[in-house]
Amino acid sequence: MKKDVYILSGFLGSGKTTLLKSFLRALKEQDRKPAVLMNELGNVSIDSDEVEEDTALRELLDGCICCTISEKLESQLQELLMNQDFDVLVIETTGAAHPVEVVDSILSPLFANQFEFKGIVTVVDGLQWKNRDQFSPAVLHLMREQIRHAQYIVANKMDLLTEMEQGRFSYELQQINQHAKVYLTNYSKVALKDLFALSVESSFDSYEKASIGEQLSLQAVIYTFRGTVNGEVFEEWLQNQPDGIYRMKGYVPLQGRKYPTLFQYSYGMPLFMPGDMNYPTNFVIIGENLHKSELIRSFEEIDIIE
Repeated sequence: MKKDVYILSGFLGSGKTTLLKSFLRALKEQDRKPAVLMNELGNVSIDSDEVEEDTALRELLDGCICCTISEKLESQLQELLMNQDFDVLVIETTGAAHPVEVVDSILSPLFANQFEFKGIVTVVDGLQWKNRDQFSPAVLHLMREQIRHAQYIVANKMDLLTEMEQGRFSYELQQINQHAKVYLTNYSKVALKDLFALSVESSFDSYEKASIGEQLSLQAVIYTFRGTVNGEVFEEWLQNQPDGIYRMKGYVPLQGRKYPTLFQYSYGMPLFMPGDMNYPTNFVIIGENLHKSELIRSFEEIDIIE
C-alpha cells in the first residue's frame, strides 16, 4: 500500500512548524502513523524538538531540499522505507524551497511507486505579504511560486491585519492561485479534515465535476513499464507531450539495451544516460493540469509486453 506524502511549504517564519504539530496530532488521533522529514538551511535544526519522540523523524541540514542535498534526501527516504513503520510522510521544507523542485526530489524513480503525493499546503504570513515590497524580487518570486502551486493555502496571522486588509489579502491569493482553498486563520489553525481530503488523483480529467476548491494545479503521474519501449517511438511520444510538464524522469527499458536507460527532462531539455543495472522501471511526470488517464493510456501504447 502506498504511503501518503504531504508537503508543508511557505516562506521563513510563516507558521509551518505550528501547522505541522497540529497535523501530526490529528493523524495520530486517526490511528495513522506519521513520519516527518524536516529540512533546514543551516547546519543546526531549530524545530526538530517540536516533533514528539514516537514519530519517526529525519532531518536534512545545511542545504535546500530541492538543490544542494537532493541526493541526501533520496537516501533518507530509502532508509525510512526500509526501517520505519509509517503510512503518512509529512515534509516540512525550508522557506527557500520551490514546490516543484521539492516534488521532483521526493518522487525518485527508485521508489516513486511507494508514495502517493497528496498535495502542497502553503502557509503565508499576512503581515509579510502586506509588507512584501521590502523583499527582493527573487524572494517575491519564490513566495508567489509557493502560493501558485499549493492545493491548500493557510493565510496566517490575520490578527495583525485589519478587516479590509484581510479581504485584500484573500483576493490577492486567489488571483495568484484560483484553484486552491484559502483558509484565513491565526496560529495556523485550520480544518484538518480538509487537509486529509487533499488528493492529486482528482486531476484535470474531473475538472467539470470538481468545485474550484477541489481542483488542483501541481500533479504527479507515475507509470511502471512492464515490457520494453522502441527508442524512436519513445522520442515521438516525447514530442507529443503537453506544455504543462515541468519534469520527467525515470528508467526506460529501451529495446536492444541490457539495462533500463535513465531519462531526465527539465525545462524542455531531454537527457538520456545508459543504465548499468536493473533499476525499477518507474517513470515520473510532474506538471500542471495533466490528464492522468490520457498519459497512462499513452504509456500503455508504447509499452510492448512480449
